[in-house]
Amino acid sequence: MSMQHLLKHPLIKPAAALLALLLIDLIFIPGFFRLEWKEGHLYGSVIDIINRAAPLMLAALGMTLVIATRGIDISVGAVVALSGTVAAMLIGGDMAPANTLTYALSAAMGAALLCGVWNGLLVSSLGLQPIVATLILMVAGRGLAQLLTDGQIITVYYQPYFFLGGGYLAGLPFSLFVVAAVAGALAFLMKKTALGLFIQAVGINPVAARLAGLKTATLTLFVYVFCSACAGVAGLMISSNIKSADANNAGLLLELDAILAVTLGGTSLAGGKFSLAGSILGALIIQTLTYTIYSLGVPPEVNMVVKSIVVFLVCLSQSAEFKQMITRRGV
Repeated sequence: MSMQHLLKHPLIKPAAALLALLLIDLIFIPGFFRLEWKEGHLYGSVIDIINRAAPLMLAALGMTLVIATRGIDISVGAVVALSGTVAAMLIGGDMAPANTLTYALSAAMGAALLCGVWNGLLVSSLGLQPIVATLILMVAGRGLAQLLTDGQIITVYYQPYFFLGGGYLAGLPFSLFVVAAVAGALAFLMKKTALGLFIQAVGINPVAARLAGLKTATLTLFVYVFCSACAGVAGLMISSNIKSADANNAGLLLELDAILAVTLGGTSLAGGKFSLAGSILGALIIQTLTYTIYSLGVPPEVNMVVKSIVVFLVCLSQSAEFKQMITRRGV
């Protein structure tokens, strides 16, 4: 591959942004890349970033397919809170029976899937605008989670549950293996089956796709169910990691980070074009940026300002009118 073709690769921009952040960390944060082996697994800042980014990676993978069909799902954070709440309530104390964990995880994922079916039906069958349809669940889902917990934080003491979000396998965070499994299975479906082409077709022109014989309503339902399933797993990870269910704050604004991660990775907000690897890179960029800001002692409020600037720049980069204006002025 020539250098010209390499520079035009869609992953070059997000990869360069991530490398730039890592270079800043290398210069300004002592021992950033230092890794230590303790208690049978690796410790270090890089490991922490990967572990913290795992829920966002999952949410971004689900959001990628939704955006690829010209949709949006702003209920991701509510689904995260709801799945974590359901699991924590069913697990109970530290002396819970062994099969309780299975019931709790199944119920939590069942709740997440129902949320996806709700969103998908509102968009595909009733024809509601995606942002309006998912706004309903964004409010109702978190409200339901708060009702279930009576607005209180439910603490979990059951040790096996902690492995999902805080455990390690072969020295690496177990959450990383979960993300790898989901991403690998999704990449296989997108590349080795016609599903990826069908989703692209719906995103490029849903009317033409339907006239060509594609079941656009079924495909739309699928992407929303898959997005909620990813959010459900992310909610279990977060709840497992903090050893509690916080319906008020769990997954708060995660949907916005997921959308930002997807757009940073090169997925077009206009639908059709999408990149799973780019979405994962985007999630790593956001988590690395957050870690960098906190480690440098910058006030946390600045993080939101930086993200808003990034969103603005990404939107400009995808604006055809802005590109034409720049071209006309010879920039």
